[in-house]
Amino acid sequence: MPPLWRECLSSAFRTALACTIVGCVTLYGPSSICTLVAFPAFSYVTAILIIINDAALGDALRGCWLALYATFQSMGPAMLSLWAVGPGRFSKATSAAAVALAAFVVVLPWPQSTHLIAKRVSLGQIVLVYVVAYANGVHTDPIMHPISLAASTALGVLACVVALLLPYPRLASSQMNQSYKRLTKNILKRLKLLVKVICEEDKITAVGLMSHAKSLVTKRTKLLSIIIRYNEGMQWERLPIKIFRSHCLSLIERLQEVDTNLRGMELALACTNSFPINILDQDFKHGLNSLEEHVTLTIKQAKQSLRDGSLTVPESNAKTTTHFLQSLHTIPTTYQELSICFFLFCAKLLHKKSLTEPPTCTQDLLVKKNGNSPKEKLANLIATLRNTNLMPAIKFSLSLGLSVFMGLIYSKENGFWAGLPVAVSYVSGREATFRAANVKAQGTVLGTVYGVLGCFVFERFLPIRFLSLLPWFIFTSFLQRSKMYGPAGGISAVIGAILILGRKNFGPPSEFALARIIETFIGLSCSIFVDLIFWPKRASTCSKTELSQCLATLGESIGSLSLLVAGKTNLEDNQRKLKMQVNELRKFVVEAEMEPNLWFLPFNSVCYNKLLGSLSRVVDLMRFGEHALKFLQQEFQRCGACEKEDVNMLEGELGHVKDLICSSIKNIEEISSTKFVAKEVEKNNNSCDLEAGKSNWGNNTCMISRLGEDGIEQTIGSFLQRSRIVVDNLYGDEGENEMKSHVVLSLSAVGFCLSACIQGTMEIEEAIKELVQWENPSSEID
Repeated sequence: MPPLWRECLSSAFRTALACTIVGCVTLYGPSSICTLVAFPAFSYVTAILIIINDAALGDALRGCWLALYATFQSMGPAMLSLWAVGPGRFSKATSAAAVALAAFVVVLPWPQSTHLIAKRVSLGQIVLVYVVAYANGVHTDPIMHPISLAASTALGVLACVVALLLPYPRLASSQMNQSYKRLTKNILKRLKLLVKVICEEDKITAVGLMSHAKSLVTKRTKLLSIIIRYNEGMQWERLPIKIFRSHCLSLIERLQEVDTNLRGMELALACTNSFPINILDQDFKHGLNSLEEHVTLTIKQAKQSLRDGSLTVPESNAKTTTHFLQSLHTIPTTYQELSICFFLFCAKLLHKKSLTEPPTCTQDLLVKKNGNSPKEKLANLIATLRNTNLMPAIKFSLSLGLSVFMGLIYSKENGFWAGLPVAVSYVSGREATFRAANVKAQGTVLGTVYGVLGCFVFERFLPIRFLSLLPWFIFTSFLQRSKMYGPAGGISAVIGAILILGRKNFGPPSEFALARIIETFIGLSCSIFVDLIFWPKRASTCSKTELSQCLATLGESIGSLSLLVAGKTNLEDNQRKLKMQVNELRKFVVEAEMEPNLWFLPFNSVCYNKLLGSLSRVVDLMRFGEHALKFLQQEFQRCGACEKEDVNMLEGELGHVKDLICSSIKNIEEISSTKFVAKEVEKNNNSCDLEAGKSNWGNNTCMISRLGEDGIEQTIGSFLQRSRIVVDNLYGDEGENEMKSHVVLSLSAVGFCLSACIQGTMEIEEAIKELVQWENPSSEID
């Protein structure tokens, strides 16, 4: 069975089991329990929110704590307000105002430790507790009404726990261990292919091997996403006894280091066009093969070694594996040789960082946690409060309040269905308004129609009617993995069906379904309305804003490069920040591609994907540049070279390249800004003939474009020439050959990164010009 089918069937079975447990309790349970669980619909919603996304047992256990936290957060103030005001005094306006105020407190940006599921559960409870209290009026018990809602939430959570225990536990640690094994095979296969490519003498064969390696990168990305997905759940499954704790995370951190260096080797090979490679003799090829065998052996032994408490590395092999690199004593002169030296630099990092040392940087895989000391927590809280943006919380509270108000105007009994979909689909930060509303509406209609058909077909057989959900869960498992609907559409489809098939004594299903569809449409329309009026945040607009931030951070990162300032630059922080921003830009681009255009300008996904590719390569290059510069800074300090004229002149060459790239990036930022475009259009309308194709924008053309290929080669060549002088003056003694080869590799890596960053900046510039021209078709951009 294909893995996708296996995953979908497993997810569908667990979801169906959780919903069946809720259904059996609410439909066939004792009257006392049925009376206490007065909101079976929210039991289904809670169960689906926790279990629908391939949850494991650790996720369900975490869901118990999150539901408890959410219940205290929402039900405590609700009990107090209902007791103080009295349910009979609530009106449509006051109910909507109470929902909006409570929602504002829940979604405030400053409690960043609050999990998204807790906020969704809390918001759903807020809608139900106030709207149902208004609908029932004086018959509402201020104490038992919130308690019944809390009991309904608890039933949904407990159903998830039981469903993930039967027939056997679905453990997050097991999922991560399986992903680790598959990731290990993937990485070792890529390493073997890359070594074959560099040693290959036939270009056609080398290109085929590179294509195979690229196909494995896609699988590796999916495996890493699975690992990130189950990491938090695994923390809830850990036992306090050390022997039972999983070592999977430590092993994956090591594999992450290996994967990072493999990406560098792939970047180097992408710039290599001629085979065979002349500078690699048989000794080099034999050394690379030995390195590949050593890495493979060490990774295979790592799991058992870590369980024993130490990582055993074959010492005799470890000392001789990279010995072949010590024969590199000369800075290369051509770009072809520069890319090969960068490949060897990454190979050396592969041997050193990933295997013989514990991982020092794991931010690519997991987000670093904040400090745990009270002083650090207080400092983080103060910094967060200073930077808090209240607009998202205000906008969401208005959306939810307006949804509830308009829903109650349409129907007093079913008014909460307008606010509930908005509440349980809350997304922290920004949500792609039109796309999210579109897939939610379609998913709700699909699920509701299926539920109505199921009720008509199995009208007299309630148990069979409930079993008819299983094929629907299988279908929605595929639906939420699709690019068209995604998780939002899949969850809406599941809820739409389960709320009809898992109910009784609520009147004809067709009337209930129609009311639900209309109320859902009202709620989503109100959400879109508030977004458009108060703070329009389309995915395409967010993509443009995030792109500007990426360019600004890229300029800061380039400006942080230095050979002499050890431990005082912000290169590492800027590099990490840039990576996070590029990942955020990627999310916005994916959302914008699926977002309806309506009356807006179509989203230029081609240009943005070009920009993403260039920015992603620059992010990887900056990481390797950071490694090389850190070693050079330490080495120049060790040998007292920081005060020597040659090294200072080399720093000047680096500064020249930095200024070249940074000035170009600054011009790109200006060209991409809306204010710049509007100003230039007005200037050009007054000072030049657009019909003749003349424009003053050429004055802002980036300096890199004016250099051309020859100028770029000359710029990098000047840096390499100065590097050769520094190496020759610092390391004349034959006894320093090992350190000399390390410095040669590091300077060559810096040269390669600078050259590739210039190329990447040129690609970014061309894509930005194309994008601005797309957005301003009446003006010619030079």
